[in-house]
Amino acid sequence: MSENRAEKSGLSKDIQRKLDAKYNIEQEKQCREWIEAVLGEDLPDQEVGKNHFQACLKDGTILCQLINALSPTPLISKINNQKMAFKQMENIEKFLTACKKFGLQDGDLFQTADLYECQNMSQVVGTLYACSTIATSKHGYTGMCIGTKLADENVREFDDETLAAGKSVLGGQMGFTGGDSQSGMSMGKTRKVCD
Repeated sequence: MSENRAEKSGLSKDIQRKLDAKYNIEQEKQCREWIEAVLGEDLPDQEVGKNHFQACLKDGTILCQLINALSPTPLISKINNQKMAFKQMENIEKFLTACKKFGLQDGDLFQTADLYECQNMSQVVGTLYACSTIATSKHGYTGMCIGTKLADENVREFDDETLAAGKSVLGGQMGFTGGDSQSGMSMGKTRKVCD
C-alpha cells in the first residue's frame, strides 16, 4: 500500500524523517527475539530493518498469535489468513483491541497505518514492549521479557507517634534553606521604567 503513495514533501517529509530517526534497530532485535521465544518459531523474514520487520508483522497473524500466547485465555478467536488488504488490517485491528483488553493504555498502542503502511514502526516496537511489560507484571507470564516491570504497590502503615514526629520535620522541598537567603545580593543593574 505504501509503495503506491506519492513521495512526501514539506512538513510531512520532515515529520517522517523524524519518525524514521527514532527507530532503534537494537529494540527491533529484542522484539524479534522475544516474539520468537513466546511463539516458539522463527519469524518469516530474518533480515533486520524496519521494512523487513514491517513485512513480518504486516498481515497481523503473528501479532494475533502473540497476544493469544501471552493471555491466559485467547483474546482473538478467529485470525484471518487471507492476503486481502482489508483482512490483514482487520487482523491488526483485532490485535489492538485485544491489547486494550489485555491492559495496555491507548497511549501505548500504534495506529493500524503505522504498521500496515510502515508509517511509524518505532510506535509498533513501543507497543510490543508494552505487551511484554503487561504480560509479566499483570498476567504472570514467566518467559523472556523485554521492557520494564511495573512497580508493585508498597503500602506503608505508620503508628500515630511516627506520624506526629514527621509533622515537625521540615523537608528541603518545603522551602527551608537553613537560614540562607538572597537578601543583599545584587546581580546586574536594576530595572528602570521611564515614562
